[in-house]
Amino acid sequence: MPRDKAENSAKNKRKGGMVDWDLIFTITNIFAIAMWLILLFAPRGEPVMTGLFYGGAGLLAASYAVIMIPLMLGLIDSGADGNMDFSSLAGVQQSLSSPSGATIGWIHYLSFDLFVGIWVARNADKYGFVRWVQIPVLLFVFLLGPLGLVLYLMLRFTRHNKVADAVMPE
Repeated sequence: MPRDKAENSAKNKRKGGMVDWDLIFTITNIFAIAMWLILLFAPRGEPVMTGLFYGGAGLLAASYAVIMIPLMLGLIDSGADGNMDFSSLAGVQQSLSSPSGATIGWIHYLSFDLFVGIWVARNADKYGFVRWVQIPVLLFVFLLGPLGLVLYLMLRFTRHNKVADAVMPE
């Protein structure tokens, strides 16, 4: 084992054990993709949507919390130089440049994007948008988050042109 890896391994063990950030990233990524495939292609009955909401977005959010809280308390090593700092651009860049920061940031994106995707799908169903129209918008939500939401809001405005009602989630 190269010296740097051995030193990092010893440092991680002193700080509360080795965390396999690659494994956490891979598991949450595969899980999120599975949830998105269900959202895109499965029938949208109440059990499916409730399962996606709690078992998908909720579980990703819970995973985020279970990892983020010990990171913030210093119970597990973040792998970043110093503490996580979200008060400046330089601090955010440093925090997200570590394996833990990139992984936790990605889980954050996965959770919120799935939450927004579920809202878009339910709302689009409510306003009568057929699935083949929804799928490209939902893919934008999955891949580009806010851009997909903006696309849906513009699409929804064409069907229901009251501005206040077009932008307020239900």
